[in-house]
Amino acid sequence: MLDKIGEWLTIIDGWVWGIPLIVLILSAGIFLSIRLGFLQIRHLPKALKFMVKNEEGGDGEVSSFGALCTALSATIGTGNIVGVATALVAGGPGALLWMWLAAFFGMATKYAEGVLAIKYRTIDKDGHVLGGPFYYIENGMGKRWKWLAKIFAFFGMCVGLMGIGTFTQVNGISSAVNNFFDPNNQHTITIFGMEYSWSVLIAAVILTVCVGLVVIGGLKRIATVSQVVVPAMAILYVVFCVLVLIFNVTKIPNAIVTIVESAFGLRAAAGGILGAMMVAMQQGIARGIFSNEAGLGSAPIAAAAAKTKEPVRQGLVSMTGTFIDTIIICTMTGLCIVLTGSWDMGLEGVAVTTNAFQASLPFPPVVSSFVLMLCLVFFAFTTILGWNYYGERCLEYLSGGSKKAVMTYRWLYITAIFIGPFMTVSAVWTIADIFNGLMALPNLIAIFALNGVVVAETKRYFNSRKSKLQK
Repeated sequence: MLDKIGEWLTIIDGWVWGIPLIVLILSAGIFLSIRLGFLQIRHLPKALKFMVKNEEGGDGEVSSFGALCTALSATIGTGNIVGVATALVAGGPGALLWMWLAAFFGMATKYAEGVLAIKYRTIDKDGHVLGGPFYYIENGMGKRWKWLAKIFAFFGMCVGLMGIGTFTQVNGISSAVNNFFDPNNQHTITIFGMEYSWSVLIAAVILTVCVGLVVIGGLKRIATVSQVVVPAMAILYVVFCVLVLIFNVTKIPNAIVTIVESAFGLRAAAGGILGAMMVAMQQGIARGIFSNEAGLGSAPIAAAAAKTKEPVRQGLVSMTGTFIDTIIICTMTGLCIVLTGSWDMGLEGVAVTTNAFQASLPFPPVVSSFVLMLCLVFFAFTTILGWNYYGERCLEYLSGGSKKAVMTYRWLYITAIFIGPFMTVSAVWTIADIFNGLMALPNLIAIFALNGVVVAETKRYFNSRKSKLQK
């Protein structure tokens, strides 16, 4: 029965993440990059400056940095450690190159999402902010498109509940904890008719309780936790990845060649070049989008809450999220895996990245495993928090602000977190991919429809800054 479900999920995933959606996502990024004059290159330094310098006097619920950290908390997670490994195992080292391309053009997409989020957000008399694709679809494209906004909100709620937000993150956490504390499954318990390590059960219980305690506090508590945990864990993880690269510095040129050749199917057997290239492209783009969420429409939900008056300013800050998530962190993970050959050892999930760390660092294997487990646990934990916020906002839009519906969602979310560790890795990632693709479609339609607004806002902002500098 489970095998049959797995087969159907794989078929559906193939339909959703087929050539049309891949082309649509890349086309959106390329189109916006051209229309905005490759803003992601010209204004990246300014964006990084705005990232850490909050705007004074803006309307919103949290600072721009807090909004970015909330968005990053939802993006920097298992996708950066387990997702990259999964992509390289399935698509070969070439998947990393397609991940880079998707991220580069995705920065323009993420910028557009941030601009539209602030432009069309709503703020009620109590100062409560609600914004994101459902509002820039309804308010930007017009009331007759409200059905599309509702479709986005529905799929966004499902992504949080059954995709990025719960199953994949908890599954990644429990796998990392299990690999560290009980790798041989010597201490087991039977649950749902199957044997699991006690470490998996204990991790599920502790995680469920911790998430429950934080999500009750809402956005401000999530932002507070994220502003501390995300930067600290990102720095720790990058430092360890840099150490791996330093100890394998002579292998880097060959690794780059391997990535490029694999991306274009040049290492495939005769006649299989196009097929190998398509697999690498599909895996790289799907996992890249899973990780940085450019085009999905999730980040603008957090961006809308930022204390700012300028849509363009927040768009630039939002853009840095893709740069940090994929260009920096995913690249680090991918290079470590390719350098050590861990992608081709028959390993799965977090075990691939763990092997890369253990094989390269001059520490006892237990130290590398512990650091990786720690980073994965905290990355995934903050992702769970961020996606709870996204899911609640989507449901708030669908239900007209029903507090009862939101509270019910929270309990379902917490239940899904407890169930996550007991699902198979392949099924978890397939479900997440399907909902990601379905969520992206309404958002991409809106971005194409409203690209003129993004361009106009961008010109107005930079012309205004230029005029002020000339006075």
